[in-house]
Amino acid sequence: MTTCSRSRCVCPDTDLMDVLASKYTMQLVCIVDAHGSARFSEFESHLPDASTSTLSTRLGSLVDAGILERTRYDEVPPRVEYELTRDGRGLARRTRSLLSWVDRND
Repeated sequence: MTTCSRSRCVCPDTDLMDVLASKYTMQLVCIVDAHGSARFSEFESHLPDASTSTLSTRLGSLVDAGILERTRYDEVPPRVEYELTRDGRGLARRTRSLLSWVDRND
């Protein structure tokens, strides 16, 4: 929980905050939220400046944090899809509110 006084405000220093603060993380959540589920190629098309390794690392971190669920289908070629978990849907709802605020104030 964040604690604040008149002179300072301290955010929690947690692994989850580190994941959420990483480059492209919030965009990945927004992409999955907009599509319902997403494949790696969709992330690449939405984020053309992001490297494959960075996207892969961020997606793995979101899966490990319980924000995304990764499903691999036994097909040739292999198909992998990402969906928001219950916690991920809660984060996405809050992110939409934040993005609305940014849009109004940008």
